[in-house]
Amino acid sequence: MEQNLSQRAVFVFFIALFCIAILLAGKLMAPFFAVIILGVVSTGVFNPVFKFFSKKLTPKPASILTCMLIFFVVFIPVVFFFGVLSKEAFNLYAMARDAVFSNQLKDLLESTQVLERFNELLVKAGIEKAVTWDELISPISELGKFVGFSLFEQAKFITSNVFNIVLYFCLMLIVVFYMLIDGDKFIKYIVDLSPLPDEHDEKLFGKFKDMAGAVLIGNGLGGLIQGVAGGVLFLFLGWNSPFIWGVIMGFLAFLPILGIGIILIPAAAILMLKSNFVAGISVLVFYAVLSWGVEYIFKPKVVGDRVKMHPLIVFFAIIGGLKTYGLLGIIYGPLIATLFLTLSDIYFSSFQFMVEPGKVHKEK
Repeated sequence: MEQNLSQRAVFVFFIALFCIAILLAGKLMAPFFAVIILGVVSTGVFNPVFKFFSKKLTPKPASILTCMLIFFVVFIPVVFFFGVLSKEAFNLYAMARDAVFSNQLKDLLESTQVLERFNELLVKAGIEKAVTWDELISPISELGKFVGFSLFEQAKFITSNVFNIVLYFCLMLIVVFYMLIDGDKFIKYIVDLSPLPDEHDEKLFGKFKDMAGAVLIGNGLGGLIQGVAGGVLFLFLGWNSPFIWGVIMGFLAFLPILGIGIILIPAAAILMLKSNFVAGISVLVFYAVLSWGVEYIFKPKVVGDRVKMHPLIVFFAIIGGLKTYGLLGIIYGPLIATLFLTLSDIYFSSFQFMVEPGKVHKEK
């Protein structure tokens, strides 16, 4: 009896010490959390390239070649991209600040006499206060200033901190290098350390791997296609700042439901208000074909049906991630949602009977 109490005391002490060590290790690694996450996710994306090189080379040279490829394929285009974005974003901010776009839109809308008819209906309904185009267009102008200035500040911060960006990117490549070589050993270590059954750990790792692929490969390439196509469309229409509008549409493409329609539907409406009905309908057709093709042809072929998540959950996961974690929230949001949903499945299948005896969860 005394021996059992002694063993329990030792075990409690060990668990307390172990928890303190985990907290200290977490605090130690916290500044590099984003680097580690991006490194792990990038490892999953470029692992097929590493396996291709491994057929002819040993693991270390194959990993070095993969990291070099990531540097030239990802880093250099991203630096160039933010350089152009900085200039375009400032132009958009200047146009919104000087009310160039809002004045053009106001002149266009005033020629339709829609608001006059609307005010007449308000008078008939007993509402005497007239609505002006300035009141309606002002929020659009403010939104343009906010988006333009925010993108300009982000791009300016990145381009003016090239040394730090290079440093963190190199740290990410170090994570990728060792994860490609010893990733399986690391995962096995985590599985052995976890008190959960191995099948639960494997399910968690599998879901995270699938979601990372869906976000970066499926949504990333899908967003790139839609952003480039949208920017080319705006360039063809002769509108200002096609590059930045393409960037905005590329990010909006991550959102389910409307996606790039948030930009293209108002664009089509503006063209129709200009009496250019053919161009307006063409933009709507372009939006429908592009979105449908990416969502129902491109993404299923690239990602498959491995990740099944309700579009509404994905929508709020990305919006919440962007609000909480900034740009990296596009990755963090869906991953956190995946963690919650996967743990929910494990709870229903393995632990619900302990909390609610006699209740059986039926999987849909």
